[in-house]
Amino acid sequence: NRQVTYSKRRNGIIKKAKEITVLCDAQVSLVIFASSGKMHEYCSPSASLIDILEKYHKQSGKKLWDAKHENLSNEIDRIKKENDSMQIELRHMKGEDITSLHHKELMAIEEALENGSASVRERQSEVMKMMKKNHTMLEDENKRLNFVLNEQEMVIEGREMENAGYHNHHSQQRVRDYGQYQQPQVPFAFRVQPIQPNLQERI
Repeated sequence: NRQVTYSKRRNGIIKKAKEITVLCDAQVSLVIFASSGKMHEYCSPSASLIDILEKYHKQSGKKLWDAKHENLSNEIDRIKKENDSMQIELRHMKGEDITSLHHKELMAIEEALENGSASVRERQSEVMKMMKKNHTMLEDENKRLNFVLNEQEMVIEGREMENAGYHNHHSQQRVRDYGQYQQPQVPFAFRVQPIQPNLQERI
């Protein structure tokens, strides 16, 4: 029952806050926490919760923020001012909005630009030297690798030639052995003589 009542009353009070904003052109901020800890809020479209709290802080004189939050707010303001100053200085370095500057300010900007240009040229020279050195190192490494590759290719070719010569010599030896086996040499010659004498010689 309490949860149902809370939902109805919450919706009703938020509706009243919207009506006051529209009908009376007032700035209203409403924050509600339920017993479960869930938060509901409403703020007029023409304002924000932070703006309304700051107005309340100034008009009531009550401290809504502790020292830690005040120091943080001061630090944020300091950083914003420093950022704005750096943005202005950057525009001056680009040659923008310099019509209102005095002679000394222009000289300071010119000196800063010259120092910056000298630093850029020095760094550029260092980068070029480094790139040239790396290029030379890559060329030397490429030559070394090519030399190693040529040596390996020569070794492989030498081995292939040795293997080819061995097989050729072995094949020739087999051919010679085969020829000697097929055609043995005859140690002496002989002539076949007839058993019977020739009849014509008898006559």
